[in-house]
Amino acid sequence: MTDRSLRLRLKPEAPPTGYVEGAWWPRSRDLSEELPALAAALRVRLGPVSRVAYALRGWDADPRRVMVEDHFVALEGFRTQQENTVHLTGTGGQRISLLVVPPAASDATGRTAMTTAAGPGNTDHPEWILGSSGLHRVFDDAEGRWEVDGGHLKAGMATSTARR
Repeated sequence: MTDRSLRLRLKPEAPPTGYVEGAWWPRSRDLSEELPALAAALRVRLGPVSRVAYALRGWDADPRRVMVEDHFVALEGFRTQQENTVHLTGTGGQRISLLVVPPAASDATGRTAMTTAAGPGNTDHPEWILGSSGLHRVFDDAEGRWEVDGGHLKAGMATSTARR
């Protein structure tokens, strides 16, 4: 039997700080399957989730909507959104941005990334959180950060380096 419990850590309720308000570690790249449990857990903070924005390249399929509890949630995939984030909006307009830990992350790196993202006062960029957890290459220059945030450099122009 496989453990299907939700892996979610949120910052304490307070005015948002930084890029993300916590982290979600889905068990697969199937957003239609993973989203209902996440939306149910976030209902306390957001009310019913009405919309989810995600990076197209971060998930296996491109569904337009998914049934969550008793209503449909609009799924909006973007080519320019950062791959390792999701933004969930409640019916009242409240929004939560979460770091998405890659499903294949090891227990140690996944837990580290989640703990860092959900730390009170954490303002680190999602790529830095993943990189410092050992999950991704980390950019320590302006061009590399611009590329990660949706900019596009010509091949060979990036001067980013890895930081551990």
